[in-house]
Amino acid sequence: STMRERKTTDPPHSSTHLSEGMKKLRLKQEVGLISGVSLIAGTMIGSGIFMSPEWVLHHMGNPASSLLIWAACGLLAVFGALSYAELGTIIKESGGEYIYILRIFGSFPAFLFSYTSVILVRPAGLAAVCLSFAEYAVAPFYPGCSSPQVVVKCTAAACILLLTIINCLNVRLATSVMNVFTAAKLLALLVIVVGGLVLLAKGQTQSFQNGFQGTSVSIGAVGVAFYQGLWSYDGWNNLNYVTEELKKPEVTLPRAVMIAIPLVTCLYLLVNVSYLAAMTPSELLSSGAVAVTWGDKVLGSWAWLISLSVALSTFGSSNGTFFSGGRVCYIAAREGHMPDILSMAHVRRLTPSPALMFTSVMSLIMIISGNFTSIVNFFSFIAWLFYGMTISGLLYLKIKKPELPRSYKVPIIIPIIVLMAAVYLVLAPIIDQPQVEILYIIAFIFSGIILYFPLVRFKCHPRFLQTITLHLQLFLEVAPTTKDTN
Repeated sequence: STMRERKTTDPPHSSTHLSEGMKKLRLKQEVGLISGVSLIAGTMIGSGIFMSPEWVLHHMGNPASSLLIWAACGLLAVFGALSYAELGTIIKESGGEYIYILRIFGSFPAFLFSYTSVILVRPAGLAAVCLSFAEYAVAPFYPGCSSPQVVVKCTAAACILLLTIINCLNVRLATSVMNVFTAAKLLALLVIVVGGLVLLAKGQTQSFQNGFQGTSVSIGAVGVAFYQGLWSYDGWNNLNYVTEELKKPEVTLPRAVMIAIPLVTCLYLLVNVSYLAAMTPSELLSSGAVAVTWGDKVLGSWAWLISLSVALSTFGSSNGTFFSGGRVCYIAAREGHMPDILSMAHVRRLTPSPALMFTSVMSLIMIISGNFTSIVNFFSFIAWLFYGMTISGLLYLKIKKPELPRSYKVPIIIPIIVLMAAVYLVLAPIIDQPQVEILYIIAFIFSGIILYFPLVRFKCHPRFLQTITLHLQLFLEVAPTTKDTN
């Protein structure tokens, strides 16, 4: 990849990296350990833990096996994140799976990942989380009835626009928002945990008697239960998307992972125990929103606090998703896999504002069309397809290139376990219950071939695109950036 430089009037001594009259424009290293933990935990704790428990229980058939699924999902997230931490210390570039696939497997598979992620997966995930936020935010204004879809969609769109402004203004502002909302949602989960411990102390343990009775052993059912649980853990890899913005990434990345994911896993298990202490399995299965039902049973007149907490939680999660999702678009453009304008950063604020705006527009389209539900249902299928490819790349580097410098090494058995889990999660639902939507997703991924060869491989760029890029560059006050590999 090329390193770009920008002419400036600053004196040559303004940086040790400058040549005569030249200065590199790059994103600031604003993300420290606390912000790193907040980015991981804050993105992971979204609407999932407040909504998914009933579906995990539904597919597994009983409380004890559903708790095992939650613990296994947490362990898998830890193993995956530790494997990614080693990749992040070998390839010290932002972009997560995209940059790892690019450096290990080459341009074509990396383009297919960026194409799928930037156009479909990230915007759909962001739209889904923002719609969850909107549902809870407007619910108090429509007591006793469902909220109008127009109001919900307008609120979700307003959420995305607010996130765009926050993230375009300042990286430190975006991380501060993450820190505040992460603290708020941790407090809300602690309230649920303490409430559950009080109920257990009073002897409400009937849900855990004969806990394994009726366990589902179907390969497909277990796979789908994992999908539901892993949706709540999604975000374990978010710090790898912003490696170039980390302070001391070789230290911060592994430490943040080791703090954030075990913390979230413990909270999730305790919250599930609390739900089952307050409700019987049948009550939990019939609940449309588990956390709200728990609030009605345990908090009484203070139950509105749970709805507020879920709204805050989903807003914080959508901020983390937006923060990292925009970086994938930005890095892919910097490597020549997206239009050049998306690889630029604001000359004063040093944020990748064009990439963030593009992610925002794609998410708004998803919200307006409303035809993304089936896409989100198969989010885990696409995610684990590429996670598996990335982990196989790490195994290749460990076996074939052990001499590469790395400040952190994960035992080889851990990425092997993650790769086996990825293969299972991709194949199990297809083998057990094949669905035509999976064919649509695979067809969409490979439709990127139509764009790759003319635009990327042979660089057939219409001349008018350069004019458009120049005008947008002037209008948005952005300039090309260089990589900072620390």
